[in-house]
Amino acid sequence: MEKREYNWLDRVDSPRDLKRLSLDELRLYCDELRHYIIEQCAVNPGHLASSLGAVELAAAVHYVFDTPDDRLVWDVGHQAYAHKIITGRREAFRTNRKLGGISGFPRIAESPYDAFGGGHSSVSISAAFGMAKAAELRGEKRQVIAVIGDGAMTGGLAFEGMNNAGASRKTNMLVVLNDNNMAIDQATGALKSYLLHISTSKRYNAFKNRLWRWFAHVPPLLTLCRRAGNAVKHGLLQKSNLFESFNFRYFGPVDGHDVRALVTVLRALKEIDGPKLLHVMTVKGKGYSPAEHNQCEWHAPGRFNPETGERIASADGRDRYQDVFGQTLVDLARLDRRVVGITPAMPSGCSMNLLLRAMPERCFDVGIAEGHAVTFSAGLAAAGIVPFCNIYSTFMQRAFDNVIHDVAIQRLPVVLCLDRGGLVGEDGATHHGAFDLAYFGCIPNLTVASPLDERELRNLLYTALQSGVPFVVRYPRGKGEGAAWRDEAFERLPIGRGRRLTEGDDMAVLTIGPVGNVAARAVKRAAAEGVSAAHYDLRFARPLDEELLDEVGRRFERVVTVEDGVVRGGVGSAVRDFFDRRGYRTQVRSLGIPDDRFVEHGTPAELYAQCGFDEEGILRAILER
Repeated sequence: MEKREYNWLDRVDSPRDLKRLSLDELRLYCDELRHYIIEQCAVNPGHLASSLGAVELAAAVHYVFDTPDDRLVWDVGHQAYAHKIITGRREAFRTNRKLGGISGFPRIAESPYDAFGGGHSSVSISAAFGMAKAAELRGEKRQVIAVIGDGAMTGGLAFEGMNNAGASRKTNMLVVLNDNNMAIDQATGALKSYLLHISTSKRYNAFKNRLWRWFAHVPPLLTLCRRAGNAVKHGLLQKSNLFESFNFRYFGPVDGHDVRALVTVLRALKEIDGPKLLHVMTVKGKGYSPAEHNQCEWHAPGRFNPETGERIASADGRDRYQDVFGQTLVDLARLDRRVVGITPAMPSGCSMNLLLRAMPERCFDVGIAEGHAVTFSAGLAAAGIVPFCNIYSTFMQRAFDNVIHDVAIQRLPVVLCLDRGGLVGEDGATHHGAFDLAYFGCIPNLTVASPLDERELRNLLYTALQSGVPFVVRYPRGKGEGAAWRDEAFERLPIGRGRRLTEGDDMAVLTIGPVGNVAARAVKRAAAEGVSAAHYDLRFARPLDEELLDEVGRRFERVVTVEDGVVRGGVGSAVRDFFDRRGYRTQVRSLGIPDDRFVEHGTPAELYAQCGFDEEGILRAILER
């Protein structure tokens, strides 16, 4: 990577500007656009590899279609950086994912070119079909395009959308399947094998390449393609085409990095009515060698040196909570042959890749299918296995029904491991794990716990294994407190019991989870200011430690609760309800994530301060009279 002047990038501030370029100039523009994304992500981290793979695709779609009048829906914004830059946000991209800057994902409120928000996967086909049907009802001639990755295509919602849209043969929409054989990690499952079969069929691809070359010169061949339809593809692929079974006309696969070919194909597809799918083959990390050769790590690499590819990481010696989970799971699997791991397409993100390497037969990546992950786990548990199902808190929201009906009602001993609980930082509102303590706290039969530090996480996972009940262990993104945990003997913790961390006489602070370490520093500062606060770590959100709460209710008139979750319906609310039922006249001030708005993106420290439960905010609450 060398510093360069941008000859073409600086000329384009909108898709209208893009259309003024010749196809040769468009290719040069894509080269500069890719370079700019690398340059900016090196100093302002984001989701790099996915967006590098979709540069030509984004440029071709905006070059051919008339956005924003034509609707473009991106399935997950990981691949949408080029789209943002093309649509007038080139300078704003320097603020990507920063507090007050643009979002790392498409957002309707941010730009008219963002037709639909894209923070969670597999939604694009359903949303695009809704837009296409609306245009049909209004008699509008409008193109609607959904861009979905092969990883997101494993989500059940994607097939629900195809099933519905395919039944409406007159509704005009295009699904672009961006196939790079990856999700965040390596793609898995039967769909991966099917797509690989299509993309490597020599007979079909030879025919397809000739057909599209003819298209460029003989437009009437569109009619031939319409008439040839399914018969040609079925014969050449020697099996029924999955997508055409849903009544989508299938085209492809085509090279997603040949912008000239993409433009030719997309122009042809504009003239074909009804539901259709274009299969585009891309390379995740395209154009930047380190990202191409290590696509998992370069999905979101953090800061790096663009010249050398060296990643710049802080070296403070603390371990990440996800790594504590991953290594502990391996240790538990060695201890108990019933232990298995389940993840919905996030083995490296949650560090279950450690178990995948050590015992691949006992680790299951089910694809982007959170509901299935939970019910699959319930089936394993019903047959005597102890599944540790790790799902990011924000994605667990999709499996809420499965947890209630398939785990909790049946009292099956599934261990639900919630990574990224609380405010996660720069990914913003779509990724904060804000609601889990509230939505799991109201479900009977669940045990819900959150550790104070790394050692506590290790022991809670062991306790969950020994418990024989549905068990939720919730922990945050990022690094721990530096507590020793490796090679520590396991300790079974008493379920539903908290502990007093600090004695005090004037008031009490009740915390749950790692935010208790922030509160501990505030308590210490409050003592220097003349306020003696007792600090209690609840450890369990459900069941609450009633003996501990009785002690607090008898001793203190003023209590501050702190949690990295929404205050309404959260642990603070449960504590207040307990005091009311017992008749204690305790005034409770609850600190946490506000329930009147969604918290946007920024660094965790900035967001904690904004929400009022950073160290300064907790100190103010302790000192209030």
